[in-house]
Amino acid sequence: MDRTIDVHTHYVPRGWPDLTAEAGPEAPWLRIESESDAMIMMGSREFRRIQADAWDAGTRLRDMDADGVHRQVVSPTPAFFTYGRGGAEAAKVSRIFNDLALEITAPAPDRLIPFCQVPLQDPDAACRELERSIANGHRGVEIGNHVGDRDLDSEGVVTFLQHCASLDVPVFVHPWDMASSPRLDRWMAQWLTAMPAETHLSILALILGGVFDRIDDRLKICFAHGGGSFAFWLGRMENAWHGRRDVIGTSERPPSHYLGRFYVDSVVFDDRALRLLVDTVGADRVMVGSDYPYPLGERPVGEVVRKSSFLDDRSRELITHGNAERFLGLTGP
Repeated sequence: MDRTIDVHTHYVPRGWPDLTAEAGPEAPWLRIESESDAMIMMGSREFRRIQADAWDAGTRLRDMDADGVHRQVVSPTPAFFTYGRGGAEAAKVSRIFNDLALEITAPAPDRLIPFCQVPLQDPDAACRELERSIANGHRGVEIGNHVGDRDLDSEGVVTFLQHCASLDVPVFVHPWDMASSPRLDRWMAQWLTAMPAETHLSILALILGGVFDRIDDRLKICFAHGGGSFAFWLGRMENAWHGRRDVIGTSERPPSHYLGRFYVDSVVFDDRALRLLVDTVGADRVMVGSDYPYPLGERPVGEVVRKSSFLDDRSRELITHGNAERFLGLTGP
């Protein structure tokens, strides 16, 4: 079997308890429409149609076999983070979904790797839920790229990331809660422009916010969707850091100095974009991701990496599985 590891997939359970008390009138619930079809609802609003591949291990495994994927990281769907509520409410929601995730991955523990969610708006509660989830069988954690107006360089988030580093828990950062406006509400523009920009901004926060200068270099952190627009605009960041250090120079070193401190997934859909990504962050910092099972994901999983015209065999091995094995702690030091 192919050794490919997909580090970017999501799950949705086939139902959960009523969350109105915890999440308010826009609480998520699942409208079941058939054995294999459902609609995620946010209160009375339709959010996203899903199929059995979101909750059924057998369906996921068949798709993995068809695409040559050996292992798959199974992460929460960001719409359920509940960051806008109190810490206690979000902690309860996290516990419910984290326990349901273990039920989804239980049929194939050697192939389906669960990542938990945490109430990131409350660092103490987030650390407690992280510890509980890891003890129960989760291997890592997925977080959103911001909590309200607080980015990843806010003190509470940094405290949580330091705790992840101390426990050797990998962190996957996924954009969520993009800005909305009439200009962004056409053509799925939130996903096509705002989502890459949000991810880029989060990497800037870790670099220019001085987080990488302060945090343990044991932190293993990966950004979704190829790191957004970061690779294309690293030169612009570098130029600004040198040209306007009075404003930009809040990190000890120029932005390019921190390239070895984070991973990105490979969901860029184009060989030319993948080349830029690998040239920028390095072949040892890119991992296959797909965004399965959602319709904007890559299928077959890892196709761009496998068919790439510029990767040599060693780089392809690193991207398809070697880097993910290191990120997930599946190999020795």
